[in-house]
Amino acid sequence: MTRTKPIRVLFLDIGGVLLTDGWDHHARKRAAKYFKLESAEIEDRHHLTFDTYEEGKLILEEYLSRVVFYQKRSFTQAQFRRFMFAQSKPYPAMIALIAHLKARYGLKIFVVSNEARELNCHRIRKFKLDKFVDSFISSCFVHVRKPDADIFRLALDVAQVPVQQVVYIENTPMFVDIAEDLGIRSILHTDYKSTCAKLARFGLRNGEPAT
Repeated sequence: MTRTKPIRVLFLDIGGVLLTDGWDHHARKRAAKYFKLESAEIEDRHHLTFDTYEEGKLILEEYLSRVVFYQKRSFTQAQFRRFMFAQSKPYPAMIALIAHLKARYGLKIFVVSNEARELNCHRIRKFKLDKFVDSFISSCFVHVRKPDADIFRLALDVAQVPVQQVVYIENTPMFVDIAEDLGIRSILHTDYKSTCAKLARFGLRNGEPAT
C-alpha cells in the first residue's frame, strides 16, 4: 500500500480567505455612495481597465485617473485612496489558523492572488501577512492573473514540491476547478469551520502545536 505524501505547501487566496476583498463591486458601490459618484459609470470604466490594473501594468494613480478622476472632482485622489485602503478588513481566525498550521507542520505558505500593486502591498503590511507567507504570487507582481492557469504553474515552479504535496484554499469555485485540473488538491473556502474540517482530511489538524 502506497503511503500518501504529507502536505508541505499551502497555496492561499487573500481576498475572501485571509481578508475581505480589497476592491470588489461592494467596495466600489460604497465608494460611489460616499463620494456621490454615478455607480454604473464607475463600474463600466472599472471593468474596461480592471485586468490591466490587476496585472500590474497600471499604477494606482493611472487607474484612478481613468476610472474616477477623468473629470474634476470635489475630493482628491489621496482621499479616495484612503477610502479604498480602509475597505480591507482581516479574518483573524483564518490568519491565526494558517500561521498555526505553518508552525505546527513546517509548511511553506504561498499566496496566489489577483490584486493590484499598491493595494496588495498595503494589505501585506497592514495585516502583517509577510510574517507567515513565504512568497506572494500576486497578479501585480507576476503579470498574469487567475483564471489563467499559468499563475498556478508559476506558483508550482516557485514552490518546488510535487503537486501532490500542495493544497490550495480559494473562495471562487472556478479557480478551484482550474487548480484541480492541474492536479492541485483544493478547498473551496466558505467558512472557518468547514475549512478546518477539510484541512484535517489532508492531515493538517488545528490542534495544539507540535513539540
